[in-house]
Amino acid sequence: MSDLIRAATATLNAKLGGDFDGSAKFVIDGEGSIMLDGAGARVGDDDADVTMTADADTFRDIIEGELNPTTAFMSGRLSIEGDMGTAMKLASALA
Repeated sequence: MSDLIRAATATLNAKLGGDFDGSAKFVIDGEGSIMLDGAGARVGDDDADVTMTADADTFRDIIEGELNPTTAFMSGRLSIEGDMGTAMKLASALA
């Protein structure tokens, strides 16, 4: 497991805890995947309501609050497959 994945999992748990209604998967190119659901964030590659894919720098900027997820999506730095409603709920929770 990469340091980025480990740190991001901890950050997501601190920000969202188990308060996320739905399931999401973050795929970070060259690093791995993080699952997020009502139980919190963990390393994993399960099926999810929405899958978001980005490179490591984009993902780091989103998690650290330096890049709005909606802006990342609109600029093509973040791709989203699946339920856009779940993606929007997650984006507002991370902002």
